[in-house]
Amino acid sequence: MAFHLNKQLKTSAAAMALAAGFILPSATFAAEVTLRSTDGTINVTGDFVDFQDDTYIIRTALGELRIAASSMTCEGASCPSFENITADVAIVGSETIGQGMMPLLMTGFAASLDADAELTNASVGETIATLVSDGGFGDEIGTYLVSATDDSNAFEALLTGDAKIGMSSRRITIDEARALRADGAGSMVSPNQEHIIAVDSMVVVTHASNPVDQMTKEQLEGIFSGEITSWAQVGGPDRPINVIAQEQDSAGYDYFMDFLYGDERPNFRPQGIAADDQVLSNVMFHDRNAIGYLGYAFQRGAKPVTLLNECGIANTPDAFSAKTEEYTLGRRMYLYNRSDNLDDQTQSFIDFAVSNEADAVIGKSGFIDLGILRRSQAAGDARRTALTAEANRYDVGFEGELMDEMLSKMDSFDRLSTTFRFRTGSSKIDERGRLDMQRLVAYLDRAPEGTSLTFVGFTDDVGAFDANQRLAEQRAGAVMDELRDFAGDRLSNIQMATAGFGEIAPSACNVDDRGRAINRRVEVWITAANES
Repeated sequence: MAFHLNKQLKTSAAAMALAAGFILPSATFAAEVTLRSTDGTINVTGDFVDFQDDTYIIRTALGELRIAASSMTCEGASCPSFENITADVAIVGSETIGQGMMPLLMTGFAASLDADAELTNASVGETIATLVSDGGFGDEIGTYLVSATDDSNAFEALLTGDAKIGMSSRRITIDEARALRADGAGSMVSPNQEHIIAVDSMVVVTHASNPVDQMTKEQLEGIFSGEITSWAQVGGPDRPINVIAQEQDSAGYDYFMDFLYGDERPNFRPQGIAADDQVLSNVMFHDRNAIGYLGYAFQRGAKPVTLLNECGIANTPDAFSAKTEEYTLGRRMYLYNRSDNLDDQTQSFIDFAVSNEADAVIGKSGFIDLGILRRSQAAGDARRTALTAEANRYDVGFEGELMDEMLSKMDSFDRLSTTFRFRTGSSKIDERGRLDMQRLVAYLDRAPEGTSLTFVGFTDDVGAFDANQRLAEQRAGAVMDELRDFAGDRLSNIQMATAGFGEIAPSACNVDDRGRAINRRVEVWITAANES
């Protein structure tokens, strides 16, 4: 029988019940509220008394407690109403971004202005950030209201004018963009209106003690449809599998179910329904038989599972594979704005959110920022090991020589996480490319004299092998030329070259559009020397 995981755990008995797979019913009283910290570490339940000076006052068995509203949410019918509060900038949309990232992003934004952000969690899913100059000692310089709802609501609120910024964990659809354009909002996919601020990975997780390290998509399909019911069926212990899913109207549920089944979703009732990633993470900590899926930022004590695709390529949910967008369940985090109501306060926050300065704040919130990582490709690198094994299947000839050339070059170069991608048959980089160009130039500004770059092109397997190799070389050259044009004389001390390896070394299977899109890429390799 399915149960619903309630957010309110009032007693140790309730926590013990959750660990056993059940939740004790909780009584609800007229004045009762629960104050919950946004990081999930503190839950306090009591009777609401008052809200004064950004402080909640509640009556508990220990007496009256005064708790600062900063980083706390209030749940219950008696929570104070903030409906009459107005804000200079309203930000609406994705719960993942609104609750998981925005509080810290607002704090970092305030610090960049030498200001202080006073955060008040007005109600569940709503945060008011009041920015005060001079580190909190000066005048109020702006208020931002963040309403964490869902992705679709981001574009609805932009269309009605109820929001200046929309938050989304998916890209805007064609229909949504057309409706906004018809309303005078401008082109929602232009670089001035569509902003990638981070990437996130949907991670399949189990209890930390579970010995199962890898799973195939086919195995996950069996588990989340109820056909596979024991861990023994996937190489684990002879114990039942407790499937924990997210709410069916959540973006996380739609994203994961679409990955597994597309539109043909099974009629299966999981053993548990988690209200959000935070709750699901807590279940994973207690239930040794559980399996679920959540955002990268919420793994905590849960064990991530490496995914094996149809071609046997391992997808490890780490930051590097997320930044390169080669992890199977990766997704981009977006901010959107209209062009016809953009004011200075809105633009100022967006500029900060996409800047290098925001990377540390985004990383601290548990998400994956767009900053550049560097990884060795020498012996011991997992990709090199897999490619060396793959090289044995090539006969002596053009393909074999090309593979040997690539493996030899990997000895001299590390790989940067910056990766440029293309649409089918095109040499034009996608919507993330220009942002990556800016960051790459800033990164190379700090590189020591004598640094060498090689832009390394790859393709999908559509077409002849030798034609794909030439196309890969052309795309690598196009990226190198665009970087030089973008940088001007800033990178005159950097030596640049190109290489093209066509369809060898795929990062994904070439069996569908998504896999082929991942494989159409130009990687950036840098000399494998210690930077000064």
